[in-house]
Amino acid sequence: MNKLLVSLLLTLGVTGGANAAGTIVGDAAAGQSKTAVCGACHNPDGNSLAPNFPKLAGQGDKYLLKQLNDIKGGKRTVLEMTGMLTAFSDQDLADIAAYFSSQKGSVGAADPKLVKQGEELFRGGNLEKGLPACTGCHSPNGAGIAAAGFPHLGGQHASYVAKQLTAFREGERTNDGDAMVMRSIAAKLSNKDIEALSSYIQGLH
Repeated sequence: MNKLLVSLLLTLGVTGGANAAGTIVGDAAAGQSKTAVCGACHNPDGNSLAPNFPKLAGQGDKYLLKQLNDIKGGKRTVLEMTGMLTAFSDQDLADIAAYFSSQKGSVGAADPKLVKQGEELFRGGNLEKGLPACTGCHSPNGAGIAAAGFPHLGGQHASYVAKQLTAFREGERTNDGDAMVMRSIAAKLSNKDIEALSSYIQGLH
């Protein structure tokens, strides 16, 4: 029995070590030199000035890396990025994700007329619609849960957030996994809900 247990533990240890060794770790310093092409739309530090391009600064590296891989592999369609990631290796993408994750994100401002509705939805959801609060995955201050791959939302451009929520609702964006969490949630949002939520998120920090 003891020999069997020891053999099992040794096997698990070897397997675990192999998996750990196979994990690609991003290097933020190396990533900075690989982001020249990204800076045209997202700004060199990841705080894009154009509201249609997302801010990448301060975003969790796990989430960023998933999006980069999904875009490169065709699971997520972003027309402006068509073919732009083809030449990058897995290590390159991990380095780029690490670099933008290490930068400090900027914060915008919410429309005062939409703050109340946006805050109610973000913090409390909508019981009648069966809509959960956003805080469960994205935290009360919009910082997300980096380790779980749940994105940082606070300070993101309102127009970009609105576009993504609408894309999830309409089934145009489908890379939220087999559980379809975001598609299920977005399906319960009206246009006014999306407008208020997006505005609130833009000023959240």
